[in-house]
Amino acid sequence: MLTTADGGLLLFRVQDVPVLLAPSWWIGSLVVIVLYQPLVDRLLPGATAGTSWALAAAFAVLLGLSVLAHELGHCVVALRMGIPVRRLRLFLLGGLSEVARTPREPGQEGLIAAAGPVVSVLLAGFCGLLLFAVPPEGAVWLLVAECSVANLAVGVFNLLPGLPLDGGRLLRAGVWAVTGRRASGTRAAVVGGGIVAAGLLVWAMLGIVSGSEDRWLRLGVCVVTAWFVAVGAGSELSAEANRGWPEGLAVTELTRPVLQLPAESPVSDALAAAAGRGVVLVRADGVAAGLLDEAAAERLAETSPQAPAELAAEPIRAETVLLASEPGEEIAERVRETAAWQFLVVDDEGRPAGVLRREDLRSALSARRVR
Repeated sequence: MLTTADGGLLLFRVQDVPVLLAPSWWIGSLVVIVLYQPLVDRLLPGATAGTSWALAAAFAVLLGLSVLAHELGHCVVALRMGIPVRRLRLFLLGGLSEVARTPREPGQEGLIAAAGPVVSVLLAGFCGLLLFAVPPEGAVWLLVAECSVANLAVGVFNLLPGLPLDGGRLLRAGVWAVTGRRASGTRAAVVGGGIVAAGLLVWAMLGIVSGSEDRWLRLGVCVVTAWFVAVGAGSELSAEANRGWPEGLAVTELTRPVLQLPAESPVSDALAAAAGRGVVLVRADGVAAGLLDEAAAERLAETSPQAPAELAAEPIRAETVLLASEPGEEIAERVRETAAWQFLVVDDEGRPAGVLRREDLRSALSARRVR
């Protein structure tokens, strides 16, 4: 059964990833129907008004299904690589698979980006072959042709070399692989996005000047798409700036010294011993009970100062453990993605090397960017 969810109508789930239909999708589909119906009249001169509107509506639906198949390609490949996906959403200007973290390697970025266009081109080819199996120049033939054209358009358009399109992500992956710097790839692909947006506007104006039959459809689609590309490219550039890690900054400069205390220590003593340091509470069997949550410890100490400090411990989870030798950009991204205010930093042998607090990282990165 269809249900509403944050971001739109929940259609179904793919490996627990919700597939949503945003309200704006209906607006986009209505525009496609209105602009496409006159073309159907020209392609099928003998069709009734009802038939032409029905075929225009079918094209809008097929275009939506083409975008869905395209995004499912991204989603499945990301999941196979162990990269979680928050949701898949269809909206006014297409679709978006929202990955929960940035790919760690250019190869991963490239494969995920390529998956969508590959699915679209394969579907276009399959529908193209079906054209030979149906009677020509009829409504069924036109529907199959529409499906082929829709998938080919989605696949080819997304291969244009500019962010936020898949071609831009492929360009970023290539520059990243050559230079070793993801930021360099992002800047190159953002420039590509600007060129793509300008090219779309030029193509739309050429259609008007030449009096092309599809000039108004072309103008509407190109203006909206150029805006989408320009805004998306700007967002990617901003996200890269927030993701960046200042040169020369070591994570050890941001970590607080770590102190190990017995988990059964009185919470008041643990607070006094902490003195701004990170505290790992260890049980008698040597297993870490967690990191002392100072706010919770202060509340507990007000009523029960002799209570075991373990009662104010924040569990140490896999996602809250950082390796001191990890690249700074990956550490910053892990911190942004994880709902925790402090992280245990360990050395290559797994020994506690310090505690990184979210507020310390945010302050340090903000200060470096201002300089």
